Parts: sequence; C-alpha cells; structure tokens
Amino acid sequence: MQRVTNCIVISNGNVLLIKKPRRGWYAIPGGKMEPGETIKESAIREFQEETDLQLHDPRLVGVFTFMIYRHNDLVQEWMMFTFTDSEPEGVMSHFCKEGELEWVALEAIDDVPMAEGDRKIFDHVLSSDESILYGSFSYTEDYELLYVRLDPTRS
Repeated sequence: MQRVTNCIVISNGNVLLIKKPRRGWYAIPGGKMEPGETIKESAIREFQEETDLQLHDPRLVGVFTFMIYRHNDLVQEWMMFTFTDSEPEGVMSHFCKEGELEWVALEAIDDVPMAEGDRKIFDHVLSSDESILYGSFSYTEDYELLYVRLDPTRS
C-alpha cells in the first residue's frame, strides 16, 4: 500500500494548490513517503520539493484510505496523511513539475475542479474543527467518487 502526505497551507485568506495538467484538477501539494520517514517529515519534504517553501510546524488533520476500483475489482489502494500549516517561509517556486502552483481564495474553493473527496477534506479543515478527520474514499479509475465514510461524520 502506497503512503502519501500532503499539506493544506492557508495564508491571507488563500490556499496554495497545484493545478494538475492531466485533468485540470486542483490538488493539495504533497506526494509519496520515502522509506523510514515519519509522516510529518514527508509532509515537510514533499511540500518544499513542490513549492520551495518551508513549513513551520504542520499539524495532522486527516488520515484517509483511498481505493480505486475497476468494475468491482480493487486495482489500487493508498493511505494519505493530511496536514495544515500557515505562513510558510521562503519564496515560492515559479515552476513545479507536478503542475501549476496557484493561491486560490478560500471563498472560491468550491468553484475549482478537484476530486470530490478533497472537497470533504477542505470542508473539515475550513470548519475550524480541531479534531482529526478519518476517512475512506472509493473511486472508479476515472476518479468518480463511489463511496465515502468519514469519522467524525461530515455531510
């Protein structure tokens, strides 16, 4: 099972996202964990690799499993650990090999294209709830959301 980390950075009423070229969807900066890394070390490293920005003290806000199905067959599964932070240090990169970095206004977050499961994660983070959200997301290979379970429950 692949393990990935990402970090939602909110600063001055904006959130830093990556617009992925494949689907034109926006995603949270992050990526695959390396052997021996803690999840926090991975979140800090991945965020810096993609943005050139340094996180201060990211806080864990979500732990998720993602499953991709082809018809009824499970074809891929991974775990994702989501952090938040604010006011990263440094100068943001002008180039990211993963896609285009963009600060998106919080009030526009519902209008940008993204995976439907990511919307559930943003709902939790933006609700000012201090708890950790645990969840499981099931998708088709085309990333159509089939099923979601969240604890604590979110609409």
